Amino acid sequence: MSIDAGAPPTDRAWGHIPQGRFAAAWQGTFTRRRIERITGIAVAVASLALGIQSLILAISNDGGLRPGWKIPLLVITFGSLAVMVVACMFERTARVVAGAFAILFVGLLAVWPIATAGVPISPTPEPWPWYLINVATIAAVIAFPPALQIGWTIATPLLYGVVRIVQGDFAPDFWIALLFEVPYSLILGVLLLTLVTIFRRMASGVDRERARTVEGYAKAAAAEAAQEERVAVSALMHDSVLAALIAAERADGPRARSLAVSMAREALEGLAEVDSPEAEAAAQTQSFAGLARGIQVSMADMGVRLVVRVEGDGDEPSIPGAVAAAFVRASAQAAANAVQHAEGKGLTALVRRPESLAPEMPGVEIVVSDTGAGFDIDAVPDDRLGISASILARVAAVGGTARIESSPRGTIVTLTWRQEAS
Repeated sequence: MSIDAGAPPTDRAWGHIPQGRFAAAWQGTFTRRRIERITGIAVAVASLALGIQSLILAISNDGGLRPGWKIPLLVITFGSLAVMVVACMFERTARVVAGAFAILFVGLLAVWPIATAGVPISPTPEPWPWYLINVATIAAVIAFPPALQIGWTIATPLLYGVVRIVQGDFAPDFWIALLFEVPYSLILGVLLLTLVTIFRRMASGVDRERARTVEGYAKAAAAEAAQEERVAVSALMHDSVLAALIAAERADGPRARSLAVSMAREALEGLAEVDSPEAEAAAQTQSFAGLARGIQVSMADMGVRLVVRVEGDGDEPSIPGAVAAAFVRASAQAAANAVQHAEGKGLTALVRRPESLAPEMPGVEIVVSDTGAGFDIDAVPDDRLGISASILARVAAVGGTARIESSPRGTIVTLTWRQEAS
C-alpha cells in the first residue's frame, strides 16, 4: 500500500497497518508456509541422495537399454531431477518443477519396454528407475491436489510393475521379483503421503487457531481501549459535570447561580477536549531529557536497563506531549524488539535534534540501534504488528516518520518529528 506523504497523520498511520483482518493472505498461511518449506528441503535432500544412488547404478548397469536410448533417458530423467532438487531447496517454482518431474517419470516408465525391447534382461537386480519411484510420488505430493496425490502414489508403483512384467514377457521370475519391489514402493509412497498430509492439516489447524487468537486479541484490545475511554469520561462526568449539576440544583442566589454557570462552562469545555490531541499537546511539552527518562522507565518496567544518551540541550521543553508519548512508546517497542530478537546485543538509544533543522523550529530524532544479526524487513509477516502498528503507525499518527534499516551487522530504527511550518 502506498502512503501519501501529504495525507493527514491519521491516514498515514492507517497506511502502515495491514488491512483486511490483518492481511488474511499471510494470516491464514503462516505455519503452512513453513511446513511447505521444511517439506521442500527434506524432499530435496532425499531426492539428491536417491538420485546419486540411481545415477551410479544407471552408469554401471543400464538395465538392458537398447543402443541410443541410454544417454537421452539419463539426461532427461536426471536433468529434471537436478532441477527439482534445486527448486525445492531454494523454493523457486518448486510445485511446477516437481509436477514436471512426476510426469516425466511416468513417461520414462511408459517408454521403458520400448527402450529395452529385444535386449536380454534379468529380474535381478532392480533397474535404476525403481530407485526413483518414491521420488516421483513425493514430487506429486508437493505439486498436485489431493486426489492426484493419491492416484500418483498408487498408480506409479503399479505402472512400474506392469512395465517390468511386459519387459520380462510375463516370466515367473519377474512376478516373484515384483512381489518385493512393488509393495515396498507402494507402502513407502503411502507413508510419505500420509505424513505430509498430517503435517499440512496440523499446520492449517494451527493457522486457523492463530487467526482466531489474533482476532480475539484485537477485539479485546479494542474493548479495553473503549473501557478506558469510558472510565476517563466517567471520571470527568463525576468530577466536573455532576459537580456543575449539583451546584446548579443548589443555587439559591445570583452568586451561586453565576458559579454554577461557570462550572458548567468548564465541564462542557472539558468534554469537548476529551478526544482532542491538540489540546493535550498544547497542555504540556516534553524535553529531550524527559523523553530519555520515559524510554528508560518503559524499558525498566520490562526488566531491561537501558542508558539513553541525549545530544544538545536536554532540558529545553519543546516537544508536544502527544508526540512525546508516541515516541516514547515507539522507541520502547523498538528496544523491546532488539531484546527479544537480537538478545539486546549492542543496544543503544540516542535522543537528538534532527539534522538540518532550523534552531528555532521544534523537532526531535530518536535512534535505537543494536548489533544483532538483523532481519529481512520485507519478509516480516503482515500480522506481526510490533513494527507496523507499534512503531510505524504510532509515529505516523502524530505526524512523524520512522525508518528501519537492518543488515547482518545490526538494526537501526530512526524516529523523526519536525514541527510543520505554519
